[in-house]
Amino acid sequence: MAGTSHTPTLCAKFHRASELIGRRWTGAIIYVLLGSKCRFAVLRDAIPEITDRMLSERLQELEEEGIVERTVVPDTPVRVEYALTRKGRALADAMDAIGKWAENWIELEPKPVARRARK
Repeated sequence: MAGTSHTPTLCAKFHRASELIGRRWTGAIIYVLLGSKCRFAVLRDAIPEITDRMLSERLQELEEEGIVERTVVPDTPVRVEYALTRKGRALADAMDAIGKWAENWIELEPKPVARRARK
């Protein structure tokens, strides 16, 4: 039938995944942890402008989702390390794709905004 439109549907799993990974700072945390396991302070220093509170919240969310694991190392002083789980490491290809897209399309220097002349 000509003129019949189809309403696209959004896959619920895709939507849930994009909401989880797309939260502010989450991609940066995963990106850093893809390189190696890290202590809290190392993660904080690697991600400019993230606050301790926000990093703690995001790490807890990722741990609850099974993406990050938290390990307490019984040294003196006690250390806590964060690492990606198998589920978290499975995001490597997606993170690589985002990185390649960013290289091609994201500019770090903002473009000047054209101002309209006042009358």
